[in-house]
Amino acid sequence: MPPATPNANLFAALRGGFPSDLRNVAVETDSGLYYSWQDLLDATAMLANMLDSLDLPAGARIAVQVEKSVEALVLYLATLRAGLVFLPLNTAYQSAEMAYFIADAQPSVVVCTGRNFGWVSKLAFTAGTAYVFTLNEDRTGSLLERAARFGREHAVAVRAPDDLAAIIYTSGTTGRSKGAMLSHGNLLSNAQVLQKAWGWRSEVQGGDVLVHALPIFHVHGLFVAIHGALLNGSKMIWLGKFDPKAALQAFAHATVFMGVPTLYVRLLGEGGWGAEAVRSMRLFVSGSAPMLIETFLDWQARSGHTILERYGMSETIMLTSNPYFSLDGERRGGTVGPALPGVQLRVVGDDGLALAPGEIGGIQVKGPGVFQGYWNMPEKTAEEFTADGFFRTGDVGHMDAQGYVTIVGRSKDLIISGGYNVYPAEVEGYINALPGVAESAVVGVPDPDFGEVGVAVVIARRGSQLDPQGILAALKATLANFKVPKRCHVVAELPRNAMGKVQKNQLRARYLTT
Repeated sequence: MPPATPNANLFAALRGGFPSDLRNVAVETDSGLYYSWQDLLDATAMLANMLDSLDLPAGARIAVQVEKSVEALVLYLATLRAGLVFLPLNTAYQSAEMAYFIADAQPSVVVCTGRNFGWVSKLAFTAGTAYVFTLNEDRTGSLLERAARFGREHAVAVRAPDDLAAIIYTSGTTGRSKGAMLSHGNLLSNAQVLQKAWGWRSEVQGGDVLVHALPIFHVHGLFVAIHGALLNGSKMIWLGKFDPKAALQAFAHATVFMGVPTLYVRLLGEGGWGAEAVRSMRLFVSGSAPMLIETFLDWQARSGHTILERYGMSETIMLTSNPYFSLDGERRGGTVGPALPGVQLRVVGDDGLALAPGEIGGIQVKGPGVFQGYWNMPEKTAEEFTADGFFRTGDVGHMDAQGYVTIVGRSKDLIISGGYNVYPAEVEGYINALPGVAESAVVGVPDPDFGEVGVAVVIARRGSQLDPQGILAALKATLANFKVPKRCHVVAELPRNAMGKVQKNQLRARYLTT
């Protein structure tokens, strides 16, 4: 008889990382609740048993739009444990967006907050969803009431590495949102690589403690942060909503923090703290949006720590990372570091040929974390892969001779003005360096003479007054004329999504004709 094939279910691997004493605290919340590792095992078993009792079809999707809570985390783990497919949805999505996701993914189960049950259940039942449950951030809702009837023993469903574990819908800034299909093998391989690359410390080494302050409907908070902690058996200090004061208090009892640039800016805005406040911390990670070099340097000066910037996508999880260990190289602000082990990354020109170091082109990747394709979009999936199996990320950047990657923007954000390529990130860098500028965004809008022209949207530093024409004049003295935006607007804030990314599609629409 051939040897049994190991169970590749991601939950089984995460469970294997739990500490030896399951009575230890796994999650401590900002509301004073404590969950042990045994609590996580018991709760995921009860929910998985409940899901099993529904007799769902193989590969059934569990769509979830709820506020952040430990119970929402447990639901994700229970979905894996039961061998079903988790589909997290941004809590900001409204009726029309939810209608699209439910119609496209055809989930067998939808879980929403109690206050949204009326309109979400109507959409779900109309689309053919069999079950709709509620889950609230205060540990109430029909999902938990139903699960309370089930036992705490559950055999983890057997899954192969290529079996689907999650679908993550992209933001859909250019056309329909696409559902990136991620397998158990995709997610586990990336978690294992990051565990080594970022030096996660074992129990014997004193153990790590993660401050979790991110949403859990996104790759960063759901996969990178949570998988890292669970696979390592590390406690999480759980912040339901990000608050800089609460985060600073948590840093005194933790070692790892993962955030988006906006969170670091808010932390720097809190006065009265310095290196002493983060004395127990060993690693600060930033991603999901580009970080201004000023923020990088300010954090370094204030805290004594150098932020580790990395790069990934919904379709690929993490692709590159600045080094954690000094022997592997320095952490360079403004770059996202070299490719992670197992990832092949190349920068190519319009002809598809690899470019020399420093030349700007499209970023393509191949590796074990790259997704299985787009849900219900075989043609789109085929378009996004090259003949030799590389995924076209849609990001534009360059790589130096040491392999450090710098992202200069998305290909959809490229401005072609009078036949010349203008990379918004380059222009933004010059604008951000001007006196009194806090941040900027440059977008392209149609123009009858040049095809497209740039429009700069700028935020002033507190207490500073900016002259739009003065900004343009300063750029004309520095940049080639075709790169200089034709218009400049000074505003109070830039539109952002939940992960802090500037929503350039909104800016393009807003300044189309002004």
